[in-house]
Amino acid sequence: MRAGAGLRPHGGLLAVHAHPDDETLATGALLAAWAAAGEPVTVVTCTRGERGEVIDTAAHPTGLAHLEGDGRALAAHREGELAAALAALGVRDHAFLDHVLLDQEDPERFEDSGMSWVAPGIAGPAPDSGPTAFARLPLDVAASRLAAVVRDRRPGVVATYEAGGGYGHPDHVRAHQVTVRALEVAADPGADVVGEAWTVPERWEVVEPAEEVRGARSALADAPSVRRLAAEHGLTVPAADATLPPVAVPREELERSATVTVEVAPVLDRLLAALAAHATQVQHVGRTADAGPAVLGRYALSNGVLAPVPSRARLRRVPAPGTTPVGSGR
Repeated sequence: MRAGAGLRPHGGLLAVHAHPDDETLATGALLAAWAAAGEPVTVVTCTRGERGEVIDTAAHPTGLAHLEGDGRALAAHREGELAAALAALGVRDHAFLDHVLLDQEDPERFEDSGMSWVAPGIAGPAPDSGPTAFARLPLDVAASRLAAVVRDRRPGVVATYEAGGGYGHPDHVRAHQVTVRALEVAADPGADVVGEAWTVPERWEVVEPAEEVRGARSALADAPSVRRLAAEHGLTVPAADATLPPVAVPREELERSATVTVEVAPVLDRLLAALAAHATQVQHVGRTADAGPAVLGRYALSNGVLAPVPSRARLRRVPAPGTTPVGSGR
């Protein structure tokens, strides 16, 4: 196998995400903070979001509704949105996973698997995902490519979703599985993967304390500016007592693990600009001044449900076996 163009060695942070916009929604504050500190940051995106919905409403006109259902056209557009979001976050190093280790003139694409809603805010597999869907790929097909990136970049930390994929999307779940496997392969000197073996000291998983999720939802719903916005544009806010997605972890569970906290305020402008760059997927991005100190902003996805931008982002630290954990003061 040969390495794709642009591979180069450096250390730092490597974030692995399923679709364009996930890098911002899940780890935007982390990426912006590391980039602002001058640390090397790499983002790997596993698909181009071919099966995503497209927002095009009177309150959020994009004129792009025709892209929904046209996988290749939507993918090309979302590549541009991703590039703009990464620029806003200060991230300069990006790769699509299916463009790593190109052995063919026209390599097979890793495509968005789609999803279905199985409960409010909880996703499951789509019944019509095709053979090139990322969630259907053999694990080592994707993991070997990611392992090559790990060996090339030689990061100190790799960040991705927890095992439930944040909210259950099959591509998110697969991205977690691929990341875990790729770190094993990258560290194995006998693995048939380009580059010298490299053990990543820590994997960081995106999590949110469940109690803080409920508190932020309540604060957002109570903010007068948010209530006015919702009434004007027909938006809703999630109920504080609604079922929480897998990303929300009980406090007592988090207390049994080492965690990392990222203060969002110093990078809020970058984060909001990156969210706004994903215009086909994210709408009504803005600051909130009346939702209390724990909520700095809000946005909505295609479902029209407003979500809070919390003042802190958290990640759970999972050290590699036999390694010394890296510092958490970032």
